[in-house]
Amino acid sequence: MNYKMTAFILGKMLGVQGALLLIPAVVSFIYGEKSGFTFLIVSAVLFLIFLILGRKVPENKTIYGKEGLIIVGFAWILWSLFGALPFVISGSIPNYLDAFFETVSGFTTTGSTILTDIEILPKGILFWRSLTHWIGGMGVLVFVMMLTTLDDDNSMHLIRAEVPGPVVGKLVPKARSTARILYFMYFVLTAAQVIFLLLGGMNFYDAVIHAFSTAGTGGFSNRNASVSYYNSAYIDGVITVFMILFGINFNLYFLIRLKDWKAALKDEELHAYLGIIVGSIAVITVNILHTYENIFHSFRYASFQVASVITTTGFYTADYNLWPELSKVILLGLMVIGACAGSTGGGIKVSRLLILVKIVKQEIRRMFHPKSVTIVQINGKRVGNDTMRGVYVYFICYIMILMLSVLLVSINNYDFATTFSSVLTTLNNVGPGISLAGPVENFYEFSPLSKIVLCFDMLVGRLEIFPYLLLISPDLWRRRF
Repeated sequence: MNYKMTAFILGKMLGVQGALLLIPAVVSFIYGEKSGFTFLIVSAVLFLIFLILGRKVPENKTIYGKEGLIIVGFAWILWSLFGALPFVISGSIPNYLDAFFETVSGFTTTGSTILTDIEILPKGILFWRSLTHWIGGMGVLVFVMMLTTLDDDNSMHLIRAEVPGPVVGKLVPKARSTARILYFMYFVLTAAQVIFLLLGGMNFYDAVIHAFSTAGTGGFSNRNASVSYYNSAYIDGVITVFMILFGINFNLYFLIRLKDWKAALKDEELHAYLGIIVGSIAVITVNILHTYENIFHSFRYASFQVASVITTTGFYTADYNLWPELSKVILLGLMVIGACAGSTGGGIKVSRLLILVKIVKQEIRRMFHPKSVTIVQINGKRVGNDTMRGVYVYFICYIMILMLSVLLVSINNYDFATTFSSVLTTLNNVGPGISLAGPVENFYEFSPLSKIVLCFDMLVGRLEIFPYLLLISPDLWRRRF
């Protein structure tokens, strides 16, 4: 393993985080808050680490796939560890474990919270809290690559380790250019949402906070009642549309930018994603019709909650804990499915579900025609054996982690709905679950052990398991590779 290059990349990454902390510091000083000095202190520490680790480029700059996974795994942990310090030092979240939980939830775009009263926090702190969503949505290392220079082949190993989904490739020949294109599209969509929210009467600060959280499909709001605080059908509609847009594979936006509309609109994953959304909204709208005044209100609340859950954003405009069981079960299913590969959303990804369905169809055909030769195709292209094996292994690991986490969290002795949904919602980076982990509740009362388990689930879910399986593998620490 190239330890010097690993340390160099991690040092540079922490230097970028130090620079980012200057943004909420400025926001704090604009609003006359002393918490701005907190960000400056942490920023100075990170710059010092950067000067030690990230200034001199090692002679051997080569890294491979395994090292890329290790770097990404450590990067997210380190950003969360240092990102929690402003909460603790400012006194906004005095308990470090709670602050770490909140920060991990932010960077992994989960949106689960331990805060019982969000609105009393300083504006600079709340800005940093939502900014973690925006940075984490597209990826910590992708953001660093956009701003800094790394060897192109090395960069691609990091992109593959960090961008969610079973298949990742370059949009253009250079990985750094790919990172910049991704963030350009990301920024344009975020800015567009801010404008639309302003047109709906939301103030600029609130619009930026909610746009950051929507873009990262995270769900942190600066209001205790989340988006329901605004009680506006227009704002609900804008956020619903943008949640769905950010749940789409960003490669399709690149194709649209190239005016290749045909390829973008014929994407099978996009069709499945939109089909699941439309079907879920239709069923839930009918199921909750008796709960609300008319079909318009039922459609409004159903569409927002469906978009929020399948994109793993986590905003809410209604307490779906009070909905019929059918609606809650559908939402739990959407938590597992998640958004598209290559989006900012979490979950197992629609593409993996699509591949599994096609594998099942292939096996059924073989039962009827044992001598036939069949292949699995997505968008007319053959799905390779490596990809299918990766999907199998992912699902096996996913189920094992889910079961073990539920077992550990059950020590809290909460009801099954709370225990299971708290693990499910963090592992899939959704945010709220059901029962005591529901949309109007929080994770403050969970035990320290449960919070550590759920933090692990959030990190594993965001980086799709493999980087952290590698980190806990004994082989990593026994020998160099």
